[in-house]
Amino acid sequence: MTQIRPATLVAQALGWIDETTKALIPPVHVTTTFIRDPDNEYRSGYSYGRPENPGFAQPEALLTALEHGAGCFLFGSGMAAATSVFLALKPGDHVVAPRVMYWGLRGWLQGFASDWGLLVDFVDASSAKAIRQAVRPGQTKLVWIETPANPTWCITDIAAAAEAAHRAGARLAIDSTASTPILTRPIEHGADIVMHSATKYLNGHSDVVAGALVTAAQDEFWERVAAIRTKLGAILGSFEAWLLLRGMRTLQLRVERCCRSAQRVAEHFADHPRVAAALYPGLTSHAEHALAARQMQGGFGGMLSIRVRGGERAAIAAAARTRVWKRATSLGGVESLIEHRASIEGPGSPVPPDLLRLSVGIEDVDDLIDDLDQALATGN
Repeated sequence: MTQIRPATLVAQALGWIDETTKALIPPVHVTTTFIRDPDNEYRSGYSYGRPENPGFAQPEALLTALEHGAGCFLFGSGMAAATSVFLALKPGDHVVAPRVMYWGLRGWLQGFASDWGLLVDFVDASSAKAIRQAVRPGQTKLVWIETPANPTWCITDIAAAAEAAHRAGARLAIDSTASTPILTRPIEHGADIVMHSATKYLNGHSDVVAGALVTAAQDEFWERVAAIRTKLGAILGSFEAWLLLRGMRTLQLRVERCCRSAQRVAEHFADHPRVAAALYPGLTSHAEHALAARQMQGGFGGMLSIRVRGGERAAIAAAARTRVWKRATSLGGVESLIEHRASIEGPGSPVPPDLLRLSVGIEDVDDLIDDLDQALATGN
């Protein structure tokens, strides 16, 4: 039989069946502790709920298969997953990170991580040359990238970043939340660790906060990450793990629909009189469109941004007039969300004040376009 394709893997959640009960859907394991064997061993592989939970096994195995990795850990949030990678480093280690990235992690790097002793340089990660120039052979231990990068959706060349990192003796880690393993599998391009805010597309229903890391190799560094997850208690709840797996069963369908709709929305507003620019990798006008087409298979994601003519006040006012788009943070759910990012991120944000971030859901795309049309037109 040929290799099982991603759509089948996610729909059947690897085809798991409980051999004892023949149940098609796994149970929720709410226990916090497990019985020892008579000789005092734990042959079941489980001892206590903080290091591990039986409910993690299936979603972790599914993500490992989708990313073509060697292992996966679930975390209580995307931030818990991402920061665990940096905490596996040592004070004095040098890190390269993108200027445009998820603002919560950028703030953590500028604050806690720097205070703790990591040396962090922020670069234009859409430039392979900038990454090469930033790495310090022997001192740089991690290059962190995010592609497409939130919220301007610039693209980083994963293979070039991996080459630069590995030449300097560093690892490459990538936030692939916006792309999902349906569109991009970074390990195939040379990445060592892939991070997902599983709150977003992986779960897809705005009802779970979760994170995940997938590794290309089960090495000493990965063991350090495992120890951090255990010692800091950064695990996911058992019910949340169950919900995450349920959400992932429709991942392929949701991502495909969001990509098609986002492309339509981007094309419609690219030349809109009230829009100064539409930012979406699927547009041929996007600076890294050709690179995105090489790295992303099957679509360019469900995320885009528009820059509204008239500046910050006009952008906020337009968002307030939407009816179908919901004014809320986060992304990757079945409902479409709109948000003025600069006011969320605050002083020091690289986000233009006229930018609205759009997370395209699975609604009728014509309703989404009509709603944003009227919201923008009302401001004339």
